[in-house]
Amino acid sequence: MTTAKPTPDPATLAADIKHWGQALGFQQVGICPARLDADETHLLNWLAAGRHGEMDYMARHGTRRSRPADLVPGTTTVISVRMDYWPGAARAADEVMHDPALAYLSRYALGRDYHKVLRKRLQKLAERISAAVGAFGYRAFTDSAPVLEKALARNAGLGWIGKHTNLINERAGSWFFLGELYTDLELPSDTPATDHCGECQACIDACPTGAITGPQQLDARLCISYLTIELRGSIPEHLRPMLGNRIYGCDDCQLVCPWNRFAQDSGETDFQPRHALDSSDLVRLFAWNEAEFERCTRGSAIHRIGHECWLRNIAVALGNAPTTQAVVEALGDRARHPSALVREHVEWALQQHGA
Repeated sequence: MTTAKPTPDPATLAADIKHWGQALGFQQVGICPARLDADETHLLNWLAAGRHGEMDYMARHGTRRSRPADLVPGTTTVISVRMDYWPGAARAADEVMHDPALAYLSRYALGRDYHKVLRKRLQKLAERISAAVGAFGYRAFTDSAPVLEKALARNAGLGWIGKHTNLINERAGSWFFLGELYTDLELPSDTPATDHCGECQACIDACPTGAITGPQQLDARLCISYLTIELRGSIPEHLRPMLGNRIYGCDDCQLVCPWNRFAQDSGETDFQPRHALDSSDLVRLFAWNEAEFERCTRGSAIHRIGHECWLRNIAVALGNAPTTQAVVEALGDRARHPSALVREHVEWALQQHGA
């Protein structure tokens, strides 16, 4: 990283950065030092317990995730941002989740890929800073590299890490994305957020698979988001009934969180539902061929799982759906699919219907 030009008034610059960030559509901007010593211990213990499942990249990156200067040499300060994504125009999440004929997709994935949206805004923020101070060293991230973004956001005062391991803001709940600028600027830090979960454990009780094994303790191997997005192989049979109609991610722990009564609808049109994915029929989505999947998911976070895992996930959901002629016929149409992975899950689903 290059050396930043001297900033004669760091406090003024920090205030300006927050103002510029909010003008770019971020609901909040915070600043913290690039140090995560205590969080590194938590990370290493989590990895040692194997709770990252088949996400081998988590172990490969090791302490680069908890040592920002190892990832981007010269980093001294992190600018952390958050952007609300709750799609107010979408069909009510509870209604979809409790209708077994419909497909439930995590609310964050209904619109455009958030990586692209946030990264573009972060780049604009960096350019605005550069216009004020001259060339400086930076790199933008949004869930795109080995970064402990929730710990950094907590240290920057954006919220605390809840018992479900998501960040919670007392004025905005948890329906927001996070992004970071790793910089070599010397800026005053904000006060870290404090925990306000208290005795509440609604998220722990609501987890369908028991993936939240304790406060701030998540076993990814049980998490429905991991099973439907990160896992590329077979979904363990004993967990399949617990997935219900969730075909991409899981929001249960956030839906029951009392702090989300303060959540705000996103003003970003990019995060509003596309292709009626907020309330689509499982049978309709299962009928998508690969070309349709590509066309309807290109530019969204869903695209990364590919058509094969898309069919795998929906086959499980159809296995959990009420037995109807349409469901059995849809599964039967995929019984000879070229993918052994798809065929395995289709066969399981047909067995659930006695077919």
